[in-house]
Amino acid sequence: MRRAALPALGLTIMAFFGAYAVLGPNGILAYGDYKKQLVRREKQFAALDQKRAVLKNRVALLDPDHANPDMVDEMVRKELNVAHPDEVIVPLK
Repeated sequence: MRRAALPALGLTIMAFFGAYAVLGPNGILAYGDYKKQLVRREKQFAALDQKRAVLKNRVALLDPDHANPDMVDEMVRKELNVAHPDEVIVPLK
């Protein structure tokens, strides 16, 4: 019985690590979930990157050295809530 104890302990430890490699949070079965998360995060990144590009463009149009008059006019009217009497305002939201 004592001669079988050491190999049994070794097999038990190997079985534990083998099961952990398959079923653990970083195991083989979790790989599919990681791929799904990666696809989802890449979509989120693409959306955020597009928003960043839009904001970067707006910031460039508001550069104090050469501001775009149309952008400045749009922002001033939006912030101050002013319009000419003959203008029609169409809310987009």
